[in-house]
Amino acid sequence: MPAPHDRRIIARQETPTSSPTETGRTTSRLPTELLSEQAQRLVVFTTVGFVLWTFALVLDSFILPLVWEGWERNWRSIIIQLCGSIGSGIMCLYLRQSDTTLEEKSKAGIVMMMMHAAGIAAFNAWAVPPVAGDILRVSWIALLILIYSMIAPTTPRQMLTAALVSASFDPLAYAVAWLLGGPAYSPVYIFVICWPSYACAFVAVVPARVLQRLGRRLREAQDLGSYQLVERLGQGGMGEVWKAEHRLLARDAAIKLVRPEVLGARNDAEARVMLKRFEREAQATAALSSPHTIQVFDFGVTQDGTFYYVMELLAGRDMESLVREFGPLPPNRVIYLLRQVCHSLADAHARGLVHRDIKPANIYVCRMGLEFDFAKVLDFGLVKYQEGGRAGQSLVTMDQTTPGTPAYMAPETILGDSVVDRRADVYALGCVAYFLLTGELVFEADTSMKMLMQHLHAEPVPPSQRTELPVPRELDELVMSCLQKDPNLRPQNAGEVFRLACSCRSRDEWTSDHAESWWRVHLPLLTGPLTTTPPRPETPQGMVSV
Repeated sequence: MPAPHDRRIIARQETPTSSPTETGRTTSRLPTELLSEQAQRLVVFTTVGFVLWTFALVLDSFILPLVWEGWERNWRSIIIQLCGSIGSGIMCLYLRQSDTTLEEKSKAGIVMMMMHAAGIAAFNAWAVPPVAGDILRVSWIALLILIYSMIAPTTPRQMLTAALVSASFDPLAYAVAWLLGGPAYSPVYIFVICWPSYACAFVAVVPARVLQRLGRRLREAQDLGSYQLVERLGQGGMGEVWKAEHRLLARDAAIKLVRPEVLGARNDAEARVMLKRFEREAQATAALSSPHTIQVFDFGVTQDGTFYYVMELLAGRDMESLVREFGPLPPNRVIYLLRQVCHSLADAHARGLVHRDIKPANIYVCRMGLEFDFAKVLDFGLVKYQEGGRAGQSLVTMDQTTPGTPAYMAPETILGDSVVDRRADVYALGCVAYFLLTGELVFEADTSMKMLMQHLHAEPVPPSQRTELPVPRELDELVMSCLQKDPNLRPQNAGEVFRLACSCRSRDEWTSDHAESWWRVHLPLLTGPLTTTPPRPETPQGMVSV
């Protein structure tokens, strides 16, 4: 009998991904990703239309009268071409610069197609009317319909309606021309020269149906349980991170997708073993109670074997981006943040979890409620879990994975020791504090292998000697003690580092007021009224390390 959590995952996969009302909306509306690509193609389409109308205008107005003796300007043709050129130019500017929604731009594209069809029909009826008996003449409207259906298709119903209206402009133009004194053509003749356009109108429905089916599958693939993927925030060697929204609750989240091929499952038996380890480690991570640990709302596995975590969505900067953008941090701020990071890791260490990939990119500095400079430790999803003091194999130890980042790896991890425990996280903490203080790595090298060798054999330069800011002696000694090659000479866990960090003092202690003042100057968009969705400009890509 499956465990309760197993049943929940299975039930989630069998539950329809849309409610009845959503299903109807899904079949009539294309996904945002497809609409965005369509809007880009429409810009190209309008630009080409503008160039063609303008070229025909210049050709008929200036070039042909000069090179073709006896050529007389057709003022009807010139007026039609001028209108087509102006209309295409206006539509091109609208699609490029307008702030309207993607759906409105898609509708504008349909209007543009019908506008071109009207111009072509007027050109056919008034500028170059057909010669009686010429039954091989095919209107350019047929080609227009086919090209538009392949470049920027919409829903089948809209595509068929717009294509039939466009095809009808030719017989309508011939009828109007006859009423204004033009030549009269029999209905049979009009049908013969216009039927290709109507045939193309029905053919245009085919790519529209294909796009609609693709959009439905894409939307279903983007649904993970009660969450729907909205936009991708980042990607890396382990997978992707997406912004997601809950179907019922007014809460955004971040979902990390771990690709199955990265985990190295070679058969169904290995896949089941990995699933059990994944569930065990995710449950252990969700049990962490430190407020400075990323909250895990849910986890599971999709039908194609992709693991996913649902986590809280943060607004701010990871420490690597923070230093790269604003430079090294003052020592009092480093102490303030280091205490919070140690609080998270101490909770994990007390529960037998070893992070094994502590680095600035995995620590987020964010606004949390009314607090600023609130540190969150990320990526507890792939940890090492120790049972009874012995290391158990985890996802991060599977083949084809790297247990750490070279710039922050402890010597015992580099050597592949059988027992890699909490002290490896302590070493990485020292590297992180070093980076925050100096803006530089502990060891610089042009290759990963050279960097690893320096972590094994070279002695680091104290951070106080690599920064112009005065580093308190206690903080300098704390960082150097964390960077000891021998694990026995380091603080033995993050709890000890936390106590040492609390004993570090600077002349001007960093407080929440200092933090808020800094954010108001450097990240002002995140200091305004709280919203359910953080402002986009202050939510950098790569929110969760992958």
